[in-house]
Amino acid sequence: MKIAILSNGPGNYSTKRLKEEFKLKGHEVDVVKYKDCYATIESSNPVVGYHGESLSGYDAIIPRIASGMTRYGTAIVRQFEMQGVFTTASSIAISRSRDKLRSLQLLARAGVGIPKTVFTREGRDIDEVIDEVGELPVIIKLARGTHGNGVVLAETKKAAKSVMQAFYVMDDDGTNILLQEFVKESAGEDIRVFIVNGKVVASMKRKGLDDDFRSNIHQGGEGTSVKLTEEEKKTAQKAAKAMGLPICGVDIMRSNHGPLVLEVNSSPGFAIEKVTGRNVASKIVEYVEQNAKKTRRRDRVGA
Repeated sequence: MKIAILSNGPGNYSTKRLKEEFKLKGHEVDVVKYKDCYATIESSNPVVGYHGESLSGYDAIIPRIASGMTRYGTAIVRQFEMQGVFTTASSIAISRSRDKLRSLQLLARAGVGIPKTVFTREGRDIDEVIDEVGELPVIIKLARGTHGNGVVLAETKKAAKSVMQAFYVMDDDGTNILLQEFVKESAGEDIRVFIVNGKVVASMKRKGLDDDFRSNIHQGGEGTSVKLTEEEKKTAQKAAKAMGLPICGVDIMRSNHGPLVLEVNSSPGFAIEKVTGRNVASKIVEYVEQNAKKTRRRDRVGA
């Protein structure tokens, strides 16, 4: 098969591992910097241009879309979809996974456990919004934050109000903010579950350094292999299905009332391979081999 990995970082570990495994199985692989692509829009002729040439003949694409380029990256993915090319993550699924509020709404609708969350925009009624979350401390997130950026733990109501007011003045048009309950028993740890074809293929526990409540590896967190409970496996699989993502990373927090899903990542990193020794890239190759030639399924999430 002819495969295109849509990645702006050909030197990234994840991109290199995917390319390596696809070539190992005898497939032709191109790494395409989607930021350099352009889409020609005309009736019945969806063209993706790249360095002066039209990209065609691909059996599958593997989108590795950076959060800061979601809108443009998903437009390029959509152009390939219009050509009938198989993709491991649909453009609409990538878009919904990058919208924190939309993701939480879909997870809640599917009955997936999530931390109690309040979404707000204006600076009015700050006291009422904080009270709605429940006990302090409270986690305050920018709706557009990523990799642990734009996430603050407020120990007191005064601190929470100060953080929210600071976030509001960052944007003249208003800033979307999520307030979330702080799960003390998680102790700055979460679990990244890697899903391929709806199945758990690897899992690792991530812990923040020192007293940092954020466990994200991009913030310096450390990862160790972990064995999931059956409830945690089912929760991760249910979350992936709710988001319409056959391949994804599901971040779970252990709480006294069961596993809570924090986020579903449509372009999860492959650091989990180094931590667990699992060959995640080969599982993705197998998934593409089994599904690229099948009729593309309609997105059934409906939102």
